[in-house]
Amino acid sequence: MPDFKHFFGIAPSDQNALDLFSGEWSSQPPAARPELKGGLTPLFDDPRIAWAHHRLLEMGLVGGVSDRAVLELGPLEGGHTYLLDRLGVKSITAIEANARAYLKCLIAKELFAINRARFLLGDCLEFLRTSESHFDVGIACGILYHLTNPVELLELLARRCDSIFLWTVFYDPEFVAQNPVPGAKFSEALPMNTAGFPHIVHRFNYGPSLDWKGFCGGGEVYSYWMEKDAIIAALRHFGFTDFRTEQHPNVHGSALMLTARKG
Repeated sequence: MPDFKHFFGIAPSDQNALDLFSGEWSSQPPAARPELKGGLTPLFDDPRIAWAHHRLLEMGLVGGVSDRAVLELGPLEGGHTYLLDRLGVKSITAIEANARAYLKCLIAKELFAINRARFLLGDCLEFLRTSESHFDVGIACGILYHLTNPVELLELLARRCDSIFLWTVFYDPEFVAQNPVPGAKFSEALPMNTAGFPHIVHRFNYGPSLDWKGFCGGGEVYSYWMEKDAIIAALRHFGFTDFRTEQHPNVHGSALMLTARKG
């Protein structure tokens, strides 16, 4: 007898598509679709994308992200892609390495009409290493702290993008000292030198979170975090000269929100 467990015996609906990954969604569907159920984090209504758009306007990028070619690294489930599309970008090239997250992005594209985006499955670092494409704006939101060589990403973004928006948590030694439970995820600090930029990284171990099907971290069992000043210094080293930054509390300590443009 055939196995029919993957057949839906009910009327078609957008919820059916979301239920393909039931229990795995991080993102809450857009507020405009309150009848849909997904995850709990409101990434489809995230104010960080509007913040980046308005800071780029202040910095002299005419139109902000509107009518711009945008590169988005790690779209996760398409929430930020959706918001960029609604701001009227020219195009979005969104690169996702996690196969399950990539499939969720395709569902979001269909359900929420993210028409200006193309989602690509693969490693964004390898894309940046080999592509000759140039972008007006690069978006790296929630990816830097999942890498084992974060400065390489900053150097590659500087090669391919005139402006960037970066959101990342960073290593905050005071927080780690005062919070032993999350702090236990950190082990050694290591010196690195990438593309002529010397810096210190701090090893972060994912631990039990690796066992969740909806895991949205990096491709290793650990990553390396940078300190805030080192992130900004690296971007200066690679040619960015104009910055807007904000710092916010985060469960892991502190988060940096940053736009940067080249002179």
